[in-house]
Amino acid sequence: MLLVLRVRPERLRDLELTEVLVTDPVMAIEPYTDLFGNACGRVMAPAGRVRFYYNNVCRDSGLYDEIGTYAIQHSIQDLPPETLKFLLASRYCEVDRMLDIAWQLFGNTPLGWPRVQAVCNWVHNHVQFGYQFARPTKTAWDVYQERAGVCRDFMHLAITLLRALNIPARYVTGYLGDIGVPRDPNPMDFSAWMEVFLGGRWWTVDPRHNMPRIGRILMGHGRDAVDVALTTSFGQATLASFKVWTEQIA
Repeated sequence: MLLVLRVRPERLRDLELTEVLVTDPVMAIEPYTDLFGNACGRVMAPAGRVRFYYNNVCRDSGLYDEIGTYAIQHSIQDLPPETLKFLLASRYCEVDRMLDIAWQLFGNTPLGWPRVQAVCNWVHNHVQFGYQFARPTKTAWDVYQERAGVCRDFMHLAITLLRALNIPARYVTGYLGDIGVPRDPNPMDFSAWMEVFLGGRWWTVDPRHNMPRIGRILMGHGRDAVDVALTTSFGQATLASFKVWTEQIA
């Protein structure tokens, strides 16, 4: 199994405890860093039930996501080379298939942040959230057609539209607790959001919630959900259960 269950290296300094992934039964986890700089692990899991457990305390600024109101959009020729891969089609983001749709919907919107916000607004207003709409094979095109999905589906659709509009966009996964907002009665889950490259830097945006939030704890980013799958199994495996907690503490 391949695991993406640790925080991104840039958040390590914020952890109050040494990062340890506990396994039951005990298994040796070989750490490695993937092409996107995510902290990953490889493990040979035995037959039968296995359990992974991780707990920590992470310090956070307590500030809301920044808003890049005046962040400019770069011409393709001016983009840093490392951002170009986030303009291309990927497993769940069929950029070529949605080019015409993106330009019909957003071709007349102002460049830069207003265009990004227009895409986020559209996805937020036209896609219904619900866990019953989730399936592992759902792509951005499927979400556009069905107008329903979970947080990763919101991101895949928005990422695809933005890439079609020549704005680099990447998929992000991590923890997002109910801090500064009414508590969600549903069981906690890992969260997906996205980042766009404008004005020489990456900005956090989230068409699922479509509002600045507090306390995002970054685990990994990539082209889409394939690159930051929490677990990837080579062989038959069934997820029996999982539990996520992201609580604000004193």
